[in-house]
Amino acid sequence: MLTTLAGTWWAWVILGFALGVLEVLVPGFIFLGFAIGAVVTGLLVGLGIPAGLPALILIFAVVSVVAWLGLRRIVGVREGQVKVWDRDINDQK
Repeated sequence: MLTTLAGTWWAWVILGFALGVLEVLVPGFIFLGFAIGAVVTGLLVGLGIPAGLPALILIFAVVSVVAWLGLRRIVGVREGQVKVWDRDINDQK
């Protein structure tokens, strides 16, 4: 059953959206890379790539790591960068 489910494109897309929702609940760009990996894997399965379960898991892992590293480069804290808060949200004006 798992092999059949992993071979359907919509299962990967649903997994990607579920991981995207989890990212909203637990911010930090941890699950967003995995969500992108799942959606891309679903799109590749939908396009008809003939791959078994091990190949799909490998595709998912590689795309997820690349997406995660790309997100860390784009939106992550840069080396030497420090957040400085000028005012508190509770300060009165």
